[in-house]
Amino acid sequence: MRKQYPVSIACEVLEVSASGYFTWARQHKAKRTGPPGRYSDEALLAHMRAIHAEVKQEYGWPRMHKELLARGIRVGKERVRRLMRQHGIRAKTKRKFVVTTDSKHNLPVAPDLVQRKFNPEAPNQLWSGDITYIATEEGWVYLAAVIDLFSRQVVGWSMKDHMQTSLVKDALTMARFRRRPVAGLIFHSDRGSQYCSHEFQDALKGWGIRSSMSRKGNCWDTQSNISMSAASGLTRAGIGVMPLR
Repeated sequence: MRKQYPVSIACEVLEVSASGYFTWARQHKAKRTGPPGRYSDEALLAHMRAIHAEVKQEYGWPRMHKELLARGIRVGKERVRRLMRQHGIRAKTKRKFVVTTDSKHNLPVAPDLVQRKFNPEAPNQLWSGDITYIATEEGWVYLAAVIDLFSRQVVGWSMKDHMQTSLVKDALTMARFRRRPVAGLIFHSDRGSQYCSHEFQDALKGWGIRSSMSRKGNCWDTQSNISMSAASGLTRAGIGVMPLR
């Protein structure tokens, strides 16, 4: 509009004083750009979001403030804290370790029939089970998986909000229903109370499955990548899993 009409004429038509217009224009420009050496909120947010992505969301406002200063961006602590709070930029909380194996019990323990020989010659000869956990917005949920160690495929799984015996029994029930194994199959696990429980052991015996368990506190006897294999298989199936190990 200024290219078509002089400011004085526009002000006269709009019934405002020319001095008032120029005062407003100076204030508006200062609000957009800020004083010399000062970043606007938009520019500062762009820097903070870039840093937030670079550090994989690990910085809260104190470390973010230090990082900005290290990059030559002078800004106050309170401004950084305020902007991060207003725009939802926060440090990613570290997930707590969840214990899924309770081996401190007086339940009977099965012998180790596998002896670290995790390469059966055919399907449905050796299965292995384990429990892992998944972080959700509503809390932890637990996943019990059964894999056939011949193919490393997940053949059964169960997901619940608890780690009771039904969690592992349901996973084994699914595997048995899908594979229909003949009697003599070995199911290998750790010494967790869920696997040692009378309910689970009775189910194994009823289905003609032999129970095998690792030595106490020896992850190598259960093959430490069991949970990773199960998690990987279920992730490919569309279920996001955070491995236990």
